[in-house]
Amino acid sequence: MSTDRTPTAADNGFSYTLTRTLDAPVSRVWQAWTTPDQYAQWAYAVPGSVEMDVRPGGAWKATVRTPEGAEFPLTGSYTEVTEPRHLTIGMDVPGRPDPTTMTLDLTEQGPRNTVITLRQTCATAEERDGAEQGSGMLLDGLTGFLAAGPRG
Repeated sequence: MSTDRTPTAADNGFSYTLTRTLDAPVSRVWQAWTTPDQYAQWAYAVPGSVEMDVRPGGAWKATVRTPEGAEFPLTGSYTEVTEPRHLTIGMDVPGRPDPTTMTLDLTEQGPRNTVITLRQTCATAEERDGAEQGSGMLLDGLTGFLAAGPRG
């Protein structure tokens, strides 16, 4: 398992790309990312707080708990859904009129491996660094969840 980081300055903001190879088939990774009870197990979500309507225009929400115990409610919507390979997720940012967008792409690499690529463009370098750190934590949680084997 490795994570490649590629921060770049885009014309309209500050972007990053994280790529990791996961030891699981695409269908399992997709389920982990799009099923509320599975997502809650690895994404630092408060139990019972995750709701997902995984379709273009569908809403999602979750309350994330930091290792220090602080809780942050997150909301947004799905703008693109191509099961089981691609999600474009809008994330609401307090004080900002438009959501920030994250894309997730899953690429099969043999029957048991999936390459996951997360991309996001942010307004500032500071926002990008925080979002990149959070996305890295998500990938760590997902990697651990998938290594533990199938769960309900």
